[in-house]
Amino acid sequence: MRGLILGKGAFFGAVVLAVCLGIPAVAGAQSVTTTDIQRLQDDVYDAGGDISRLRSSDAALADRLQDDLDALREEVIYLKVKLRREGEVSRSEYTTLRDRIGDVRSRARGERGIAPAPDARPAAVPDPADAEPVRQGRVTNPNEVPVGTELDVRLQNRLSSDDAKVEDRFEATTVVDLVEDGKVLIPAGAVVRGVVTSVDRAGRVSRTGKLTLGFDQITVQGRAYPINATVTQAIESEGIRGEAGRIGAGAGVGAIIGGILGGFKGVLAGILIGGGGTIAATEGKDVTLPAGTVLRLRFDSALTVR
Repeated sequence: MRGLILGKGAFFGAVVLAVCLGIPAVAGAQSVTTTDIQRLQDDVYDAGGDISRLRSSDAALADRLQDDLDALREEVIYLKVKLRREGEVSRSEYTTLRDRIGDVRSRARGERGIAPAPDARPAAVPDPADAEPVRQGRVTNPNEVPVGTELDVRLQNRLSSDDAKVEDRFEATTVVDLVEDGKVLIPAGAVVRGVVTSVDRAGRVSRTGKLTLGFDQITVQGRAYPINATVTQAIESEGIRGEAGRIGAGAGVGAIIGGILGGFKGVLAGILIGGGGTIAATEGKDVTLPAGTVLRLRFDSALTVR
């Protein structure tokens, strides 16, 4: 009995000591935080870059992994909404989803079967100025941008389901050069024309605002080309000032398509991108894309640049 009492005393003493030292209790250590959810969103973003690079060597596998990643992105947003509304997400839900995203990354990088380390962060993204250009691959015409190629563009004006109208036009500019075999097919700063194809305002009928965007034209070296492109991701950016210090003077040369440039904060919070490029709010309000938002576009038809 004396031993039992001493055992309990030691236990409570350890708890008191932990509190005094600021060490979290076991239950607290297992809780999932908003930082954990942001880590998952960043992992999804990084996985998108891995898939973009895979597309040059195995487009079929890249397409399958992209479908898996799109589903995982929706699950991450679900956990984010659940944490906000219920105040709690189980550690098992978090780790299972984290490992599934890690598996997609491993398969995209040809490392299938390598389990990610617990809560491990991916390796730091190299400075784009030092990176080798990514070959989009499988191109019989050296001037062709093939179907499935992804390109990041920056919105030049704000878009919102609160005030947008169908057939509204808007513009975006490419963030980095699109390079094939050492040749710049689409330079950074090329203007891409977009159009609002559908709008659902948040209200009594539809509680969630939605926007569907299409992209039908790109201007390269003063020449306009028709395109067919769809939004696959929306990324929050610190803007040109936030990127300027890291990119340097030779920004576009050798930049990785779909890679992370300095100043990117991560996936834009509070939205969900579904099939056909429909962008919906996740919090029962209108969806808003601020000027400067970076949209990742996927070419749904080939483009030949002359």
